Amino acid sequence: MTVTEADILNASVLIVDDQEVNVSLLEQMLREAGYARVASTINPQEVCALHRKNRYDLILLDLQMPGMDGFQVLEALKTNETDGYVPVLVITAQPGHKLRALQAGAKDFVSKPFDLVEVRTRIHNMLEVRLLFKRLENYSKELEQTVRERTAELRESEARYRSLTELASDWYWEQDETGNFTKVSGPVLEMLGIRVAALTGAAGNAPPAGWNGAEREALQATIAARQPFLDFVLNRVNADGSQQKFRVSGEPMFNQACRFIGYRGIGVEITAK
Repeated sequence: MTVTEADILNASVLIVDDQEVNVSLLEQMLREAGYARVASTINPQEVCALHRKNRYDLILLDLQMPGMDGFQVLEALKTNETDGYVPVLVITAQPGHKLRALQAGAKDFVSKPFDLVEVRTRIHNMLEVRLLFKRLENYSKELEQTVRERTAELRESEARYRSLTELASDWYWEQDETGNFTKVSGPVLEMLGIRVAALTGAAGNAPPAGWNGAEREALQATIAARQPFLDFVLNRVNADGSQQKFRVSGEPMFNQACRFIGYRGIGVEITAK
């Protein structure tokens, strides 16, 4: 994130001074230095309206003006500024005013009578900081928008995924990190006639009769290793001697901090009819 010399010379600057000779001197200096967007006013009461309309990158503000002095202008600009950064460089002939101006919100100051080299340097440096501030602010807004859009896309994708898995399978499930089922979609209870947790042998559930022990142990080992599994086949013999066969697939879930938070997957009965 850089600011080029061209960016600085194309920044917008407003000169505020009730003395036309000072305005002319500053305008001439800035234009000779290559600044392309320089405006001015000798009426301090216009500053807020002008800044609200044009969003100047820098305001050169004289402190001693009749009717409305520079301190009053600073106070008005602070209520006018939406981004919390008041881009003001004050001009003063009174050394005692410098600290007060900085406390009032000014970012820097130059003294009268002008040292043109010093004025040009301070203006250049302030504009560089101001443009970097704006770019950072814009980048933050773009990043926030990107995050919102990506979050919406992920939610939509997850909804489509769940819809498709429900169509393509007999049930869909999600488990937490302890093995407890948090979401189940489909007639799994009616199909299996057992508690869902029995599929994975979750803590506190005795292995139900009829399931193939070796298959169950292999599935439990895969889950304990936080590994995905695809088309894993489970066989079950019912009390009446009939047999059922199921094919299940699942994957571990992790949060943004890479912490394991459970499993999700699908299952389908593939018992031969």
